Amino acid sequence: MIDITVQNLIKSFEVGDNLLDGLTFQVDAGERVGILGKNGCGKTTLFKILTGEYDYDEGVVSAAPGKKLGLISQIPVYPDGFSVEQVLDTAFARLHRMEEELESLAARMAAGESGKALLNRYDELSQTFQVEGGYDAKVRLGKVCNGLEISPDMRQRPFELLSGGEKTRVNLARLILEDTDILLLDEPTNHLDLRATEWLEEYLDSFRGTVLAISHDRYFLDRVVKRVIEIDRGRAVFYSGNYSFYVQEKERRYQEQLKQYEKEQAKIAQLTATATLMHQHGTEKLHKTAFAIEKRIDRLRSTQRPVAREKAMQVGFGEREFQGDCLFTVERVSKAFAERTLFSGVNLEVLGGERIALLGDNGTGKTTFLKLLLEQETPDTGQIRFGPTVRVGYLPQIVTFDHPERSLLDTLLWEDNCSAQEARDRLGAFRFRGEDVFKPVIALSGGERSRLKLCQLMAKRINLLILDEPTNHLDISSREWIEQAVEDYEGALLFVSHDRYFINRFATRIWFLENARITDFRGNYDDWQRKKAREAELRNVPRFQPEAKKPKKEKPSGGTRQQEKELRAVERQIQKLEEAAAQIEAEMAENAADYRKLQELMQQQTENERQLTEAYERWETLSEALEGV
Repeated sequence: MIDITVQNLIKSFEVGDNLLDGLTFQVDAGERVGILGKNGCGKTTLFKILTGEYDYDEGVVSAAPGKKLGLISQIPVYPDGFSVEQVLDTAFARLHRMEEELESLAARMAAGESGKALLNRYDELSQTFQVEGGYDAKVRLGKVCNGLEISPDMRQRPFELLSGGEKTRVNLARLILEDTDILLLDEPTNHLDLRATEWLEEYLDSFRGTVLAISHDRYFLDRVVKRVIEIDRGRAVFYSGNYSFYVQEKERRYQEQLKQYEKEQAKIAQLTATATLMHQHGTEKLHKTAFAIEKRIDRLRSTQRPVAREKAMQVGFGEREFQGDCLFTVERVSKAFAERTLFSGVNLEVLGGERIALLGDNGTGKTTFLKLLLEQETPDTGQIRFGPTVRVGYLPQIVTFDHPERSLLDTLLWEDNCSAQEARDRLGAFRFRGEDVFKPVIALSGGERSRLKLCQLMAKRINLLILDEPTNHLDISSREWIEQAVEDYEGALLFVSHDRYFINRFATRIWFLENARITDFRGNYDDWQRKKAREAELRNVPRFQPEAKKPKKEKPSGGTRQQEKELRAVERQIQKLEEAAAQIEAEMAENAADYRKLQELMQQQTENERQLTEAYERWETLSEALEGV
């Protein structure tokens, strides 16, 4: 069954300049489709056309009859003073109407009415109410709010006073609770932390409806979408896979088209030279042959020149040589605001060249920890010591400039003390070209300001680079530029990010901030996820309980007595190993901020698990032997 049909869609905002120019595609029920394309290609416009917010010039746009369609970025206007709880409750409007009718019918029956039509209506409505989840609406509401981190306190606040990101989360929750049939997700992970993003991915994995997603979160696209529609010059290009497949297939198609184009151009050049020569020196017969060749040349022009790919950045960080092994140490550092402790007793050591991702839920204190390192805040207890040759570069989450009225060119001339040509070259490498360099900084978007700040950072000789959400406001191509620059950077890197693709590519060490402690883990994001999954499995494994002793039976003479002694010894060994496992887990929680002690405990845990596995196997072998006897 087809859920969405778009045929020859044309939409323009300026006469003669079609944003969508004959866009055609269809989406089947239950599909997960990623809508990709450069910024400004018309992705969000398409979504607004699908929801009816925008009209269009030509074409056909339709959704399956009876299907509910919801857009995440489109936040409805609610009455003044509406609380978050009331907004979420609008998802149950249909259920509330059914509930009111059921109460009315019950009251009529209690008053003595007993007609067949009345009883049938009550039975029919009761069944529908149950099937549509009327009896577990509060349970579903609690689960969704927990997953998207909408706290009980937040549910009581006026909706109009929420931030843009908070409104997006609440609207997402409302659409999920409404059981929307077709979800249009426009950058759904922009305002979600890692935990909420993972929850959303798990929800979408079990969601029965259709999903269309616009996103710059490549990890999200890989996990959620199964097909990609790229909007290129107003038309649809199709890829039958997730984001990783799209990247590889697009490159393959580009190379194939370029090869075919170059082959045709070489043949055309050869034939053109031959025809020209025949025209210059030939007889009438040769002229006719030359005309025939020219007709053949026209037929050969079948392959368009592929659109040139965007050039990668040609600049890198000007690194400063680091003298010494230890870059900085954090000793017994604590920080609190009012009665809330962000972290306590943190002990860490960083060596030159390490790449560390600082992760944790929103509001746990990640940015505050970075500010301690930058000496913008002071710890309540403990100290942070840097090596004598350390030089830090910092890209904040919200980029500001001391003189936003200056142009981009003047900003580099004044602040970086470089020549006009050098400034233009550096700005050009970051896609600030032509008249763009004369724009005032204040006119730049958030992503453009991040690019300009990075442009400045790359010229500085630094050996510790600190990034706070470096890809937050950037499209995919801009993220790839930053990744290329970071790839070539050989100094130490410490960053806060929700971009799991970025984390997985660069982090070799993870600091996870939770419950006022920092857990130090060696590995990338996927390694960290596997560790968490393994810990969850171990928590769910029931502790070993030896079977209740059965009544003694007559035993034949033979080695059974010795086997029983061995079995009891193995059971005692298993009990001791499980007690040791519990003790190790407790010590790991207690020493989560001490990475040296934590590494030692992890080795003990690995050895203990190995011995426990062997003991289980020995117990099973002895048990089977005794049962056989």
